[in-house]
Amino acid sequence: MTFQFSLRVYFEDTDAAGVVYYGNYLKFMERARSEWFLQRSIGMKSLMSEHHLVFVVSSTQLNYRRSAKLEDVLEVSVELIELKRVSAVFRQVVSRQGETICEGTTRVGCVNTQTLKPAPIPPQVYAELNQLIQ
Repeated sequence: MTFQFSLRVYFEDTDAAGVVYYGNYLKFMERARSEWFLQRSIGMKSLMSEHHLVFVVSSTQLNYRRSAKLEDVLEVSVELIELKRVSAVFRQVVSRQGETICEGTTRVGCVNTQTLKPAPIPPQVYAELNQLIQ
């Protein structure tokens, strides 16, 4: 199931030429993944408070195809494509009016907030995520 998140490009997201700074695509993707988790009742706040766990990015790969510009409205898609006991991989696409601007994958790992060591995803959360895998 693909999730869509919309956002507008603001001045703070761009360089002097009004083009989105390349590192900001990671921020756009992070916002979309955070909203994806919230929409599925697996918010980071509850994961942290109830289980002392958090998902952290362990790797990312991006392919830039076009430039987004000041005041563009972008759609960021989120798809869960792999799920393991302590990690998950997401495929994400940033597009403008159906045209792909940037695409990539991000691997996140589940980490205990007290020890900062890898920890298994809680069974209930894992079951919920497993139903959403593409």
